[in-house]
Order: sequence, then structure tokens, then C-alpha cells
Amino acid sequence: MKRFRPRARTARAPVALVVPALLAIAFLLMPLIGILARTTWGDLGTHLSSPGVTEALRLSLVVSFWALGLSLVLGVPLAWLLARVDFPGKTLVRSLVLLPMVLPPTVGGVALLLGFGRRGLLGPWLENTFGITLPFSTSGAVVAATFVAMPFLVISLEGALAGLRPSYEETASSLGASPLRVFFTVTLPMVAPGLAAGAALTWARALGEFGATITFAGNLPGSTQTLPLQVYLLLQDSPEAATSVSLLLLAIAMAVLIALRGRWTGGSADRVPDKNRPADEADEAATNADDFTPFATTAPPSPKELWPLHAEVSGFNRLTLDADPGTTIAVVGPNGAGKTTLLRALLGLTPRAHAELRLGSADVTALPPHRRGVAWVPQDGALFPHLTALANTSYGLRAQGAGRAEARREALRWLERLGVGHLADRKPGQLSGGQAQRVALARALAARPRLLLLDEPLAALDQTTRAHVRHTLRTHLAGFGGVCLIVTHDPVEAVSLADRVLVLDEGRTLQYAAPAEVSRHPRSPWVARMLGSNAWPGTAAEDGTLQLAGGGRLVVADPIGEGAAALAVIAPEAVAVHRDRPGGSPRNVWPGTVREITASGSRLRIVITSDLAPDLVAEITAGAAAELGLADGAAVWTSVKATEVVLVAL
Repeated sequence: MKRFRPRARTARAPVALVVPALLAIAFLLMPLIGILARTTWGDLGTHLSSPGVTEALRLSLVVSFWALGLSLVLGVPLAWLLARVDFPGKTLVRSLVLLPMVLPPTVGGVALLLGFGRRGLLGPWLENTFGITLPFSTSGAVVAATFVAMPFLVISLEGALAGLRPSYEETASSLGASPLRVFFTVTLPMVAPGLAAGAALTWARALGEFGATITFAGNLPGSTQTLPLQVYLLLQDSPEAATSVSLLLLAIAMAVLIALRGRWTGGSADRVPDKNRPADEADEAATNADDFTPFATTAPPSPKELWPLHAEVSGFNRLTLDADPGTTIAVVGPNGAGKTTLLRALLGLTPRAHAELRLGSADVTALPPHRRGVAWVPQDGALFPHLTALANTSYGLRAQGAGRAEARREALRWLERLGVGHLADRKPGQLSGGQAQRVALARALAARPRLLLLDEPLAALDQTTRAHVRHTLRTHLAGFGGVCLIVTHDPVEAVSLADRVLVLDEGRTLQYAAPAEVSRHPRSPWVARMLGSNAWPGTAAEDGTLQLAGGGRLVVADPIGEGAAALAVIAPEAVAVHRDRPGGSPRNVWPGTVREITASGSRLRIVITSDLAPDLVAEITAGAAAELGLADGAAVWTSVKATEVVLVAL
């Protein structure tokens, strides 16, 4: 049943703007109406079928298509260079690209004569060396049309390339695809709409070129007399025929613009909805139910080779990393700590950090990204939208030289292992979040990497789907013969997936230990809070207490040496909350105010502020909170036993 969606009410446009806008529309429309009004419709066929017009039309098509081909050969690499590479003089090159669009066409023709004419800079060399004479020839008409039309292709394609996230190309490179393979199999297909728009505009502009052509190539019937030049001649002898030919050119231009609606003109092209894509929340929930399709019960394949990791990273990240085969390392730290930079350094994709990388017995430091054997799964998965799940998964195998049939068989096996084999023929736009993430993992594992890098692979998933994909990932990492690094902010992922936890801060290693050790003795306030604990940095005082950096003192059961820096870790469960000042044994008691109450499973987390101590998080049952009558702004007392405080030396 079709839903009724009321249109949003828009503000009335000011009359002072509407009137000039309408005049502008009338100004642009009047010449077109003039052509339509003055066209002798009865003689239209006769005019367009005359020998001179048909010959000019044939020549125009030849010149315009050759100009389009030349623009594609030269303009596509130039657009890629401008969009993807930073180099000195880039602004000047972009200005040169735009120059033919603002230059008077006749001036462009003069410039072409001075550059490629018989007395120009390159003309004598071209004629003497290759016997090529461009002025006053069909080749000259092609050169003139290319000169004025190619900027449309470059600008359109550069914009499309600039809007394409580099993660797609970087992921393809990490799967083993060479730069040229990435360009032809990923980049160009993904910017195909922009390329098509630029090509159509380039062709239309070349078809209608006049000034540069008549100046550089002349007006020779059968050689350089294109349709616009024919219009110019007909105006002198037969204005009615000139109007008919002008109508033909107008129709071609309008057809191009209509075909490109929403690509160049800025409007929104009508999109055909994907019948397989969830249309509303109910359908999305139903699709997510597919995430619970049981994955294959066969165990992951035993690794045929083992690749220990040794990396020495310099630059923004300064650390040394060693890990045995089969080790999964969770990389954690605050924003800006260098987690993603570390992964990109191992891939060889960033100038911010450099990694001396050894995988097994091979030193891959000097190798380009596609030859390192390092597979990367970015946070969004970066599945290639123009390929099916099966083609995505087989991409790395094909890039490494596997045959099509062999690659598809191996890819399908990996999809089945991760429980998405039945989705092999779907494209990424037809997959839910959990399904897409499992396809991305299958693609990375199928490529047979020696090092696997996962950048927050589960961050975009809901809790239920995340738990299922986490279980799937843990199962298949058990059979991986290399090292896996997972960037995460989720303590559950860090504890459940990783054998080791690497804590980074400002690019340096704060802690590298087993998850249990990091949980018991976190060396960073950020990590302690990520794990759900209170973390107060301080300095040991003479009386055995800890002088807190935020003010106040903390009594501890096991004092450390005076002046030593330490981190006091207090579990939320160890914080007692009272409405009145407590008596008895607690050595640490503070008055405070409830600032926030949030649910954490079956318990409540209470954030309490105090003038005598840093903010404190307590975790109590819902029944205890109701009994105490807790609410935001309520005055309370908190207490912590000295024996519940764990000191970690910094």
C-alpha cells in the first residue's frame, strides 16, 4: 500500500528575487522560441537532406567523435592526476584546463595556429618529421574541437573522482591489485556516471564548435566545413535552411542535457528504487534477520604457511611491534592516538608514518601496497558497489592471477564459511549492514593475506548483529596463519577477539599486554574508562595517600613510594552510594550530586560529581536506586574502601 507523504511546506520566495529570475528565464528562452517560430516545418526535411547539409553533418560527426576519443585518451589521465595527486603547479594546470572555456574561440584558433601551424612552434617539426600538416585539414578541425571541448570532460570527471572515497582504491590495492588494475576495475566503473556526463558534454561541444575551427582549420567543403560553419554560410544565401539546421543542433543539445539531468545541471535525476533493498524499518529488520543464517559448520582451513610480524614504525607513530602467527591484536586509544595511521603505515599508504615491515622471512618494506600481502578492511567495508558479493570476494584472487573459475569457487567457499553464501549474487546495495561486513571479511580472508588489518569493522552494526559477526570473526581468525590487527573502541571486542591489546597515545605505545592484564592494570585513564572503570591519576604523598591530579586525596591499602606517579583504578561496583554520610570502615567518603543515570544491562550506572574528588561512576541495581530515591540532581554520599583501589604505576 502506497504511503501518503505530505510535501514539505516551503517559504514564499521574495518578489524582488522572483521577478529578475523570471526575466532571466524569458531572456534565455526567447532565442529558442525564435528558432521554433521561424522554422518552416514543411521544408524541414528538404533542408536537412540537401547534399551540403548531409556532407557537413557527416563531417561534424566524424570530427566530434574523433575529438571525443582524443579527449578521453588525454583527459581521463589528466582528471585523475588533478583529483588524486598533489604536485607543484597543480593550480596552474587546473587553470590551463579551464582556459579554453573562457577564451574566445577565435583567440583559441589563433593560439592553435601559433602553436601547431606551419610557422608555429611545433608545426614545422610535425611536418618535417611525420609529414603531418594540421591547419586547414580535417585533422586540424579535430584538434580545434578537442581544444575547446576537452575541459568539459576533465572538469566533470575530476569532480566525480574527488567525490570518490579513496578507501575503495586503497582496499583494492591491499587485495593485490596493481594501480592500473585498480584504475580500470574500480575507479573508472565507480565514476562512470561522471565520465559519461563529461563525455556527452564534450561530444556536444565538439559538434557545435565554430570559432576555433574556422580560424585554425578554415571552411573547406568536405574537409573542414562542419555543421556550424554550414549554418553560417546558409544565413547568407538561405536563412530558412539555416534555421532548420540550427533547429537540428538545438535538438541535439537539448537531448544531451535531458540525458544528463541531475549529473551536470545539478537537478536530481529520478532514481529507480532497488527492489531488493529494504524500503522501510520493517523491511530492514527483516533483512537483518538474514544475519542470523547459520554459517558453515566446517572449521576454517588450517594455515599452510605462518607469518610472524615484526614492525618498526617511525614518524607520527613511534613503536616496535612483534607478534607470533595467529595472534590477534586489538589496537585501542583515544581519538588522534594514531590507530588508523598505524594501519596505513603497515599498508604503505601514508606519509605520516613509515613502517619497516617484515612478514615471516620476507622484508616487504620497499614493496608497493599491492605486493605486500597486507589486506585491509576499512570501517565501512568498502565493498565495490558495481560488483556482486561473489565478484567482490574473488577480486583479490583474480588480482593475484587466479583463474576466473578457480577464484569464484574459492570466493564462494569463503562466503559460505561466513554464512552469506546465499547472497553471492547480490550487490552491496542489496545487503544489510551485518551481511555487508561479513562479505568484506570474506573478501579480505579469501585474498590469502599475510597480515590482516581491520579498522573498526563492527562499529556501524547494531548490538545484536555485532555480537553475531564478532562470533563469526573469532571463529575464522582461529585458522588464520598471519597476524590480525583490529582497531576498536569496544571493550568487548578488545577482550573477546584479541590475544594482545596495544594501547596507543599520541602515536606511542602505552601498554602492550594480554587483555586480562590490561583489564587488571590499565596504564591509561582512557583505557580504564573504556573498560568501564574509574581512573584517577595522581602522585603518592608522604602519608601514603594518593594526591589526585584533579584535587583531593585517596586512601589506598598498598601505598607506593613518595612522589611516584600512579593511576588509581576503581571498579564501579566497588563504589557505594548513600543518601546520608556513611559510618563504618570506608576510608574514602565524599559528598556529591547525581549528574546522570543510564542503564547498563540489568544495572544502572550513576555519574556523581563532587567538589572534593573527580567525577565518580557507580554501578548499582535498579532496586537499590529506587530504594535510595535517586534522580538527576539528588544529593548523595559515596564511599570506596581502600582495599578496592588498585594502583597502577605510570
